[in-house]
Amino acid sequence: MKKLVPFGVDAVLVIVFCAIGRRSHDEAVLAGMLRTVWPFGTGLVLGWVIAIAVAGREGAGAAKPFDGRAVWPTGVIVWLSTLIVGMLLRVVSGQGIAFSFIIVAATALALFLLGWRVAMKALR
Repeated sequence: MKKLVPFGVDAVLVIVFCAIGRRSHDEAVLAGMLRTVWPFGTGLVLGWVIAIAVAGREGAGAAKPFDGRAVWPTGVIVWLSTLIVGMLLRVVSGQGIAFSFIIVAATALALFLLGWRVAMKALR
């Protein structure tokens, strides 16, 4: 159960990211939330699958097990997957993207998905 906490933190932060985005564009936060969250949520889940698979490859014979709190490689994989897959799915679903949105999303998601991991590492 403890191993699921980092995934839960990431999921909550992606939802917060989407809520902030909806609110900043004067859109109803709850009414269209699922439409906004699903592309990034899908990217988040895929990122976790990839991060676990990468750790499994590295873990064969290695002393370090998978750590969902790690900045590298877990946090970076999760962040990039959430961003890239989220943007691709937005385009495919007709939601559209702008270059400025990609920059803002990359920065905000990095702050959220990497920031809490960096803070945890500093506190350890």
